[in-house]
Amino acid sequence: MNEVSIGRSELRSILITGATGGIGAELAKRYAKPGRILILWGRNTERLQQLSTFCCSKGAIVLPRQIDLTDGEAALAAFHEDDTQYPLDLIILGAGLSDIQPEGCATERPESALKLAQVNYATPVALATSAAERMIPRGHGKISFIGSVAGYYELPFAPSYSSSKAGLARFAEAARLGWGKKNIQVTLIAPGFVDTPMSQRLEGDRPFLVPAEKAARLIMTAIAKNKREYIFPWPFRVLRVWERLLPRIAREAILSKIDAKQK
Repeated sequence: MNEVSIGRSELRSILITGATGGIGAELAKRYAKPGRILILWGRNTERLQQLSTFCCSKGAIVLPRQIDLTDGEAALAAFHEDDTQYPLDLIILGAGLSDIQPEGCATERPESALKLAQVNYATPVALATSAAERMIPRGHGKISFIGSVAGYYELPFAPSYSSSKAGLARFAEAARLGWGKKNIQVTLIAPGFVDTPMSQRLEGDRPFLVPAEKAARLIMTAIAKNKREYIFPWPFRVLRVWERLLPRIAREAILSKIDAKQK
């Protein structure tokens, strides 16, 4: 296999976790091009193979890996293996789980809370730290987290989901401050509702719904511009400014009245 010589500023080798999800798959398709190495992690073997075939048809070198991110130790071992073979220029930590409090129950399921914490926070934090550890001696690298606007709010019907995304957002900010000095670019992406199987499970309105294809384009642009944080669509950026001005008692009163159900 011939190596492709490109400049440091270009992205030669990219890892995408959650590649078989709606956003991850669109990102993989758009990053695929001749000479680029795509390392695609996902849970669904069939979709992973289909995606790999498509990306190969675009000229990319593809290394698919079926993996369960609830096993953090296995994920770290897999990352070390992949990065050793193809030193990564960009890692997009896009894998995530969502769940809400079941109707008629007083709490979330404890088993779901544990998985959400592992997949949405603990494993991506460990992978990002491992990536930075390896990128810093190389002198460059990009790390992107796919969070959620839910991370900015204390959602009473989804405390595990919203808090896992909140933790990820705080970690991304801290990592950016620390690793930025070593020329490692850290970007936090905080989307609202994106038209993917994850959001399609929710019943009721999904305001300002964004197609997965458009979401992928916006994310790629934010990463290319080295944005530290990118919230989309734009009404959620406006909402973020507005809610910061609310007194805490008003904020809590509004959030406590929000309800949601899923299929």
